[in-house]
Amino acid sequence: MLQVKQLDKRFGHHYALLGVSLDIKDGEIHALVGENGAGKSTLIKILTGIYSSDGGNILLHDKKIEITEPKVARKIGIQVVHQDRQLINSFTGYENLFLGLTYPTYKVGFKIRWKAMKQKAEQLKTNLGISLDLGKLAEHMTPSEKTMLEIMRAAMLDCRLLILDEPTAALNDEESELLFDLINKLVAKGTSILYVSHRMNEILRLSHRVTVMRNGKVAGTYFTKDMSKEKLVQLMTDQTTAANKHIKRSVNSSKLDVLQLEGVSSFDQKVQDVSLHVKQGEIVGIFGLAGSGRTELLETIYGTRKIRNGKLVIKGRNITSFSPKKSLSRGVILIPEDRRADGLILNMSVRENMTLSTLPKFSSIFRMKKKKEQAVVHTWMGKLQVKAVSQEQPITELSGGNQQKVVFAKALLSDPILFLCDEPTQAVDVMTREEIHRLLIEQAKKDAAVLLVSSDVQEVLDIADRIYVLHEGKTVAEFPNKAVTSEQILQVCYNQRKQSDVINE
Repeated sequence: MLQVKQLDKRFGHHYALLGVSLDIKDGEIHALVGENGAGKSTLIKILTGIYSSDGGNILLHDKKIEITEPKVARKIGIQVVHQDRQLINSFTGYENLFLGLTYPTYKVGFKIRWKAMKQKAEQLKTNLGISLDLGKLAEHMTPSEKTMLEIMRAAMLDCRLLILDEPTAALNDEESELLFDLINKLVAKGTSILYVSHRMNEILRLSHRVTVMRNGKVAGTYFTKDMSKEKLVQLMTDQTTAANKHIKRSVNSSKLDVLQLEGVSSFDQKVQDVSLHVKQGEIVGIFGLAGSGRTELLETIYGTRKIRNGKLVIKGRNITSFSPKKSLSRGVILIPEDRRADGLILNMSVRENMTLSTLPKFSSIFRMKKKKEQAVVHTWMGKLQVKAVSQEQPITELSGGNQQKVVFAKALLSDPILFLCDEPTQAVDVMTREEIHRLLIEQAKKDAAVLLVSSDVQEVLDIADRIYVLHEGKTVAEFPNKAVTSEQILQVCYNQRKQSDVINE
């Protein structure tokens, strides 16, 4: 159906793609995998008209095509759900859903038939089995809701090729299953899928063939049935990696509590009654289904969401005044879920982003200590293995995993005593995920405390010493990570949901 032949893309003297070739068949789920920086996103942007290529050809049904801009890609039937959400925050779900499409209008004039639009949208929701308030502004939607809205947009259009770039990065297991059902329905109708994900289990479950990219080149295309997670990782990285397992660590019971919460609630009631504690040298995991208040809890602790009542204590000090600035001064840092919206300034360089929170360290009364700043940034880029042309490279040109490393470097420069990590490995490759886990374990060994939120229950089991389960903004269970299983944790979540459904009825 679609063929890519000897595609090149260069940024300055650096080749992001070099001689890339692959083909996607009609009605095929074709997976694309590789480490962050391997060239996957660049290839997608060329196929969707965001970037132009510097060499090579693209053929659609054996006919050469020129994809000069996004509307050309849409016109020939190539639709995409980007890793970076393409929504207008001040628009409702309905408005974003129909944005750029032909609105149903009255026969006379240009008045929009909102009723007809809403009926069509609600019917689509029913067909896809999606529960989403489309009357809500996009800026008030959670990352998972935004992802589902973009999936609805793509499903609304008649497309030949649907490109899904990390579609489950912000979805829980239940939402992911809905997406998988939708993919299978589209494939049954003859739609081709280019599926890009770092989640190897999804690749092995869904795809027919898989193309592996490494350093801007294609390392090979294989039938998925002949692959395993270990083989794919070896092809992606040119090395083997052991399965990530929880390292049993003993946290000294005499260690001080870095963080204590007692009956904490937020003004918006997203957090209603949370009690927990995190000791020095301890990694505590937070798990819950979508809407459980995981992100909102971290924002309340950090000071971006107002606290209504309850007690919050940091290193023995009762905190009554909250703001991100004050949190930083206390040694509390937040690794946000949406790094591009909340963790980075996109029109700044790697260096500027990395030192943004600690500028006083690199300035005197009248000027910046540029050489000192550059030396520190160089050191941290080396420590975290940030792949970039230079520290002056725009942050937008880095892969998602390398952007996340810059977010962590910025956090580490403030010498934190408490890490609030919201989906810290979302949409990063296998090796970067392990690097982030090792970094957090290393910080815990230095007596820092870590409170980690993840929608991946296995990740929580891989790294946490203790686990709290949230439901509707409340702590409903606590597990020491000794013999607990993912099934036990999920069972708590679903039992709580059933009880809530009964009460609401």
